[in-house]
Amino acid sequence: MPDTVETTDIAALRAALGGRAVVLVGMMGSGKSSVGKRLAARLGLPFVDADTEIETAAGMTIPEIFAQRGEAEFRDGERRVIARVLSTRAPLVLATGGGAFMNPETRARIAELGVSLWLKAELDVLMRRVRKRANRPLLKTPDPEGTMRRLLAEREPVYAEADVTVISRDDPHEVVVSDTLAALGDYLHRTNAS
Repeated sequence: MPDTVETTDIAALRAALGGRAVVLVGMMGSGKSSVGKRLAARLGLPFVDADTEIETAAGMTIPEIFAQRGEAEFRDGERRVIARVLSTRAPLVLATGGGAFMNPETRARIAELGVSLWLKAELDVLMRRVRKRANRPLLKTPDPEGTMRRLLAEREPVYAEADVTVISRDDPHEVVVSDTLAALGDYLHRTNAS
């Protein structure tokens, strides 16, 4: 019986979402890609990782883009890729890079074509996760934790503008996905009722 209820809930959630995208925002290490893939599977939607799309469009990795072209050119490409994906491929679940939501044009496009969902994680959780991967250009500093702390201070007020906030913690991904589905359902119910 629970599967039937869940299927009905998912169907209702999909109907409420309509043609909009679910756009995951938040810091590097917050789980946007790993939660996003599972969320997309549960919703029966395609999953797109903006970073992968950017690398494909540029023909190089993100660390290479940062090294050869700089952060400003990377951010401009990121803005264009996210706009293209949202306008041509929604509905879908889109995981964005940590800095993407800082761009006012990107925030406006997400608001127009999607529902923004902030995966919020504490500093210690983020640091544990990002230390596992060496491909974080913004953390190639003598003090990665200090850099992360500074980025959190700059970005969290902007992330807080997202439509939905879900805490990303060190629980199994499926727990965070369930929390995400519940929060998304609550948001869509409130906004569609008003």
